Amino acid sequence: MKTEWDYTILADAYLKRPDYADAAVDAMLSLAGVEKGDRFCDVGAGVAHLTMMLADRGLEVIAVEPNDAMRNNGIKRTVNLANVAWYEGTGEATGQPAEAFDMVTFGSSFNVCDRQQALKETARILKPRGWFACMWNHRHLDDPIQARIEAIIKERVPGYGYGTRREDQTAVIDESGLFGPVVHLDARVTHQQTFEECLEAWRSHATLERQAGAKFDEVISAIDDYLKNIGTTSIKIPYSTNIWVAQLK
Repeated sequence: MKTEWDYTILADAYLKRPDYADAAVDAMLSLAGVEKGDRFCDVGAGVAHLTMMLADRGLEVIAVEPNDAMRNNGIKRTVNLANVAWYEGTGEATGQPAEAFDMVTFGSSFNVCDRQQALKETARILKPRGWFACMWNHRHLDDPIQARIEAIIKERVPGYGYGTRREDQTAVIDESGLFGPVVHLDARVTHQQTFEECLEAWRSHATLERQAGAKFDEVISAIDDYLKNIGTTSIKIPYSTNIWVAQLK
């Protein structure tokens, strides 16, 4: 399925992306009163980072992903999980039945949807009083290595920004009028990567690719040169997992 954002060439690099913080995911499930066997729809499931975390907690997960390459990688990673099934669909049109899920999650995907349409679709497929959640991993930009990488990018891509993925999602969720009070949860997680894995992660950065355009390869090369001169073979990257959770009215 084609969408405005085409992740086909990024699908393999996404395998190197960090998982979300266990503490944040567990806090989300606790807030929603989730029990083993509850039905989840993970929208924009990509290569199954969040899908696998939910499945490992005993939940029944329908993973919805529009991109064939991303979905195929996700299917391969979850092939032995009987509580995961994959479907083609988008946040605005999941293809799932009405009132079918206890919770609908968007792991690093809500920002590439028409968010109001995605919230309407979420409300349609949720059970009465079901829950919505969207989440992203945000790098700590005050970390010296990450600060230098940011500088490398902005030196070559003036006006570079992260769009809606780093914004507070509360106002957007409230605007829909479909959900109760929004709760923000966050927890730190550290992801250790070799330099090559770190570079692969940057190669999978769709926002950077879109904004850098013809300079994308130059940016990646400059990050590569910087990492090679740090003097170690791997780095620890500090993240915060940020989750916005709300219950259907």
